[in-house]
Amino acid sequence: MFAPRGVAQSATINAKVLQTIKHEGDLIRIAISTDGDFVSAHFGRCPSFTIIEIENGKVISKEVVDNPGHHPGFLPRFLHQRGVRYIIAGGMGQRAEGLFAQAGIQTIMGVSGSIDEVIDKIIKGTLKGGESLCRPGSGKGYGVDKTECEHPEEENQ
Repeated sequence: MFAPRGVAQSATINAKVLQTIKHEGDLIRIAISTDGDFVSAHFGRCPSFTIIEIENGKVISKEVVDNPGHHPGFLPRFLHQRGVRYIIAGGMGQRAEGLFAQAGIQTIMGVSGSIDEVIDKIIKGTLKGGESLCRPGSGKGYGVDKTECEHPEEENQ
């Protein structure tokens, strides 16, 4: 049902995002799953989203929005209603990726680091994604309040 995930797919999506940001005059809205000052390992359980607007290669606004909850299909609609065209996260499950695609939102997984570093890489065209940091089933049914993450050790937090 969903395309297999991997480095090649993420690299292709990254190239499209970076080309769009650098070469279109249109306003681009990107949501970054956020935990404190860092990219959250799993978009669904992140405490908040940092939503940035980029126009002509420059950040024109940056807003932190609380995560309203993790229910299947809700977050893609929630972010789509806010004009988000791309989401950046450490990881998410294949079902969630499919739901984002249905909402017209492209996903970039395997991203880690501080929010400011990620934004800087987006602007410079050096952001690299890769494999989702989530293991299959690690987010299933738990929502934002899950206390244990089940992700590989995180090096930068």
